[in-house]
Amino acid sequence: MGRRLSSVAVVVLLGLVLAGSAAGPAWAAGRCGDHPWCDTSLSADRRAALLVEALTPAERIGLLAGDVPAISGAAGTHTGTESGVPRLGVPPLYLTDGPIGVRQGQATAFPASIALAASFDRGLAAEHGRAIAEEARAKGNDVVYAPTVNILRTPLWGRAFESFGEDPYLTARTGVAWIRAAQRAGVMANVKHFAANNQEGEQGPGDELIGSRYTVDARVDERTLREIYLPHFEAAVKEGRVASVMCAYNKLNGPHACENRTLLTRILRQDWGFKGFVLADYGASKHVGTGLRAGLDFEPFPYVDFDGGENLRPEIVSAAIAAGRASQADVDRAVTHLLRELFAFGFFDRAAYPDDESQIDRPAHLRTAEEIAEAGTVLLRNRSRTLPLAAGRLRSLAVIGADADRNINGGGSSNINPYSFTSPRAAITTRAGSGVDVRFDDGTDLARAADAARGADAAVVVVADAATEGVDKPCLGLDCGAQRGVQRDRLIERVAAANRRTIVVLETAGPVLTPWRQRVGAILEAWYPGSAAGEAIARVLFGDVDPGGRLPATFPRRERDLPTAGDRRRYPGVNEVVRYSEGVLVGYRWFDERGIRPAYPFGHGLSYTRFALRNLGVRRARGGVGATVSVTVVNRGSRAGTAVPQVYVGLPGARGRVQPPRQLKGYQSLDLRRGQARRVTFRLDRRAFSYWDTRRHRWEVAPGCYRIQVGQSSRDIDARGALALRGASCG
Repeated sequence: MGRRLSSVAVVVLLGLVLAGSAAGPAWAAGRCGDHPWCDTSLSADRRAALLVEALTPAERIGLLAGDVPAISGAAGTHTGTESGVPRLGVPPLYLTDGPIGVRQGQATAFPASIALAASFDRGLAAEHGRAIAEEARAKGNDVVYAPTVNILRTPLWGRAFESFGEDPYLTARTGVAWIRAAQRAGVMANVKHFAANNQEGEQGPGDELIGSRYTVDARVDERTLREIYLPHFEAAVKEGRVASVMCAYNKLNGPHACENRTLLTRILRQDWGFKGFVLADYGASKHVGTGLRAGLDFEPFPYVDFDGGENLRPEIVSAAIAAGRASQADVDRAVTHLLRELFAFGFFDRAAYPDDESQIDRPAHLRTAEEIAEAGTVLLRNRSRTLPLAAGRLRSLAVIGADADRNINGGGSSNINPYSFTSPRAAITTRAGSGVDVRFDDGTDLARAADAARGADAAVVVVADAATEGVDKPCLGLDCGAQRGVQRDRLIERVAAANRRTIVVLETAGPVLTPWRQRVGAILEAWYPGSAAGEAIARVLFGDVDPGGRLPATFPRRERDLPTAGDRRRYPGVNEVVRYSEGVLVGYRWFDERGIRPAYPFGHGLSYTRFALRNLGVRRARGGVGATVSVTVVNRGSRAGTAVPQVYVGLPGARGRVQPPRQLKGYQSLDLRRGQARRVTFRLDRRAFSYWDTRRHRWEVAPGCYRIQVGQSSRDIDARGALALRGASCG
C-alpha cells in the first residue's frame, strides 16, 4: 500500500484477517485511497462508521457546513462548497442550483418545471432531469438542488413556475422520473422544500412581506399534510431513492422545518426509511441544538443568518456544544448521514468531476429543451380552427407585444443565463417564410398595435407575467408586477377587436386570469419556455407538432374563486400564521367540491385532432386492494396528435370526512396517428383507494363504492365505472 496506515486502519485490517476474510479489501479506484473506509466490499453504513471514527471531533464539526459563501451563480463558482478533510483524503463536495437549469455562468435554459409537468409525460421528465444533471456534472458539481415539488396551493406563489402544479399524484410521478434520471447521470438530487413551503409572502404597504416564507407558520392538519403536501416527498424517498432533502424556511405547526423533529425524524426517517442527508435552505438553519437533534445534517450556506438564526459554522457549533445546547453525538449522527450517502452514491470511488463546459452537448440539450417546451405547451382555446396556421395560405401576419422579443423566465435561484435564445418573434418570422409579410409592434401604444393587427390574416399577441422567488404576485392579472410599458389585458382586447383571428401566446409562471378569452380565436399557454422558446412556439403555431400539454393547475375565471381567496387567515396569513383550513380541497378538488366553474380545468388541453375514450374496463386486483383500469383511446381526427387520458377516483365519504369528487390516480401521454386506436391500461394500487386515518395515524381503505372516472380533463369525463371494496356494493 502506498501510504502509511493509521492505527485505526491496522485494527480494522487485523479484524478482517481474524474474521477469515479470504479475498481481502477491494480498494476504491477513485479518490478514496487505501484507507479502511475505501474498501468497496463493505456497506456504505460500515464505511461511514469507519471514517467518522477516524475523524477528530473538530473535523466532524467542520463537515456540517459549507466553506465558501459563493451564491452569485457566476461561472467557476458553486452554490455550495464543502472543502472536505485533506488529512484523510475526504474530497470537496460541490453543489448547485438547478430545477430549470444550472445557475453557474451560462447554461441551457430548460422549460420551467410547470411546463414539464404540463407534458404529463414521465419520459420527458426523465430527459429534463438527465440533461440538467449532465450540465451540473460538467460544471464540476456533485449535488443539484432539484427538483422543487411543493404543491401550487395558490397561483399567486412567486415560485409557481418551479412547481409541478397543484396535484400530488402528478407531482410525485414527475418528480420520481426526474430524480431517477438525474441520479443515473451521476449527480445527487436534492428534493425541496420540505415541507408546506407554498408562498413567498405578500408585499405589504411598505417593504415588508406579510406571510414571508422566512417567518410564516404553516398550520396544516395531519390528514391534509399526508394526503396533499407530503406524498411527492414520500415518493421521492421510497421510489426515487433521492440522495438528499432540503428543509424549508417556514415553520410547520410550530417549529421551523429545519428543526422539526416530527418532519425530519419521525416522518422522513422512521416512517419512510430515508437513508440520505438533510440540508438546510439558504439561511434556514435556526438553532444548532434543536436543528441537529431534529434531523438537520448539513448547511451549504454558512455565512447567512436570517432573523437571528444560528448556522452550522464550526465556531457556532462548538460554542453550542460547550454550552450544552448540542452534543458531539448530535454532530456524529449528522456527519454519518452525510458520509453514508456519499459512500452509497460512489462519491469517494470515482474521480472528481472537472468544471469543463466543453463536455456539454449544447445542441442535444437545446433539442431536448425544445421538445419539452413543445410537449408542455397547452392549447387552451381554438375557435373555428384558428390554429394551426398554414404558412402557404398566409399573406400577412402581425406579431404583437414586447414580450415576443424577450427571454421570459422566473427570478431567483432559477434565473438562468442561457447559452442561446431564439425569441418567438424571430422564430415565427422565419417559420412564416419570405412570402409572408410579418409585421411587428411592441404593444406600448394600443392604437398603433390595433392598426398593425387590422388587415393581417392573423395576429399573434405574445404576453408574459412576472414572477420571482422572494415575493408573491400581487394578483392574477397579466399586468400585476409586469408593466414594462405594456398594458397586456387591454392590448389583447384592442388587437382582438381589430382582428378576429387573434391568437394569444401566454408565457406565464402559472395560472392567470383570461377575461378576454371569449373574444380571441386561440390561446396557447407556453409557460416559461426556455432557450428554445421561439422554435417551440412557432412549431406549435404552424402545426409542425401537436400541442401536447395539459394543465397541471386550474385556471380560475375570477381570483375570488381560489380556495385561498377571501380569508387572510388562509393567505397570506395573520400574525405570521397561515391556516390551511381548506384542507384537502386544493386546486381542482376545491372547484369540483364547491361546484365552481373554472375558466380552464385541471388536465385541460386541446389538440389539432380529436380523441375519444371507449370501452372502459375496471377489474379488481386479486388478493388485495387495487384495480386495473383499461380504456381504448381513438384518434378520430384528420391528423396525428397527442392524447392524455386521465384516470380519476372518487373515494366514499365517511364519518363527516370530506372527500373530493375526484382525484387523479393515473395518466399517460400517447402519440396517435390519424385513425389509430390503442388500448391503455392503468394499474391502481392500494394507495389510490386510501385516505389518511387521523385516529390510527396510517393509510386506510374505507368500505364503500369507489367511482372510477376516465376523461380528458378533470371536468371532461368520457367514461365512468365503479368498484366496490371491503364488502360494500355499488348497487
